[in-house]
Amino acid sequence: MAKDNISLRGAIAIGIGGMVGGGIFAVLGLAISLARGATPVAFLVAGFIALVTAYSYSKLSIAFPDSGGTVRFINEGFGRNIFSGGLNNLLWISYIIMLALYASAFGSYAPNLYSITGDPKTDSHIYITAVILIGTLINYFSAALVSRIESYAVIVKLVILIGFIGVGIYGLTSSEQFSQLNPQNWEGTFQIITGGMVIFVAYEGFELIANAVSGLKDPEKNIPRAYFISVGFVVFLYIVIAIIAVGSLSFDAIQEAKDYVLSEVAKPSLGQTGFTIMTIAALISTFSAINATLYGGTRVNYTVAEDDELPKEFTAQLWNHPVGLAIISVATLLLANLAQLESISTSGSAGFLLLFAVVNYSAYKNRERIKARSWFPLFGTFLCSTAFVVLIVQQTSSNLTGVIIIGSVIIACFLMEYVYKTVRKN
Repeated sequence: MAKDNISLRGAIAIGIGGMVGGGIFAVLGLAISLARGATPVAFLVAGFIALVTAYSYSKLSIAFPDSGGTVRFINEGFGRNIFSGGLNNLLWISYIIMLALYASAFGSYAPNLYSITGDPKTDSHIYITAVILIGTLINYFSAALVSRIESYAVIVKLVILIGFIGVGIYGLTSSEQFSQLNPQNWEGTFQIITGGMVIFVAYEGFELIANAVSGLKDPEKNIPRAYFISVGFVVFLYIVIAIIAVGSLSFDAIQEAKDYVLSEVAKPSLGQTGFTIMTIAALISTFSAINATLYGGTRVNYTVAEDDELPKEFTAQLWNHPVGLAIISVATLLLANLAQLESISTSGSAGFLLLFAVVNYSAYKNRERIKARSWFPLFGTFLCSTAFVVLIVQQTSSNLTGVIIIGSVIIACFLMEYVYKTVRKN
């Protein structure tokens, strides 16, 4: 039996910290550009899918407590073969996409605090590169330091965001933009759903709970609590933030500051001081998310290689750390500096929607072993699969580059697994 080493509060903190990382700072402006006045509804739609999927994760986590988390759940549903191997490869590639998203957000906010060259685009690339390199060095230096940074960062960003909500709600009472939330300013249903799916990456972090609950006290009671409390809280938090953002700034102002919209939203109530505080919060959040995701992505890469779904060379050590850390860092540097924010966000959302569809179906296949209601995981499979298709269809006409990246990543993951398995047999 696993030793009790994590409390319910700690598991909830992991879930909230995983979701309220850099996601909301990176994708809020993008969500508003897609759904406009219906942005809170878009966040609700994405949050509902996360809540349904959390049911499957909670049941699987109770039945198969393992630090491998999603990797273990996929293997339990489909065995160890090319299909599951390709999906597990997609998981660690999705971590790289998330890292690129956080780094891009960091690069968007940082020049507003301090300009290095005077050119925002050049400054953005400098900051993107610097934050990835610093995060990598910290991960090489000390895993304990990564954990300490994340613990403090979760507290700081939640305090700032809750304070922002308090001031923002007060400011709404006198805002001239509050009418933007009226249904006549909503986009069509399809566009609203697409907006929710593009920013689904803001919720994916709850799956990190699965990697930590093997030592959770009283698991049958506390594992579901950890998932539903953390996801429910973040859904509420995001909806309120979206209401404040749409009700505080004109759509034109939001579009102009799309990549750093939360800082701009703080201006009407708190002026330049509010702008600066929210920029600092964004930098802390995205930096801590980069640290934690580098660590988590390296562990996934190592676990997949140990399960013989990637070459054993990926378990090799480089400076006393798995070589995957260096590979992930280099890949993140390239993606974050070469791809646009919307393409990165779309790719990340698509990857996790596909993975969550498979995890939901794995829960359905194992419904008797995990004591799950059969219709719930099946409903989650349907929701995630439908959301994935809706996202691809809409983005094909508006963001073909993002769709090409998605398709290329998925094909590469399965091709890599096929080649590896074929070569290994021979």
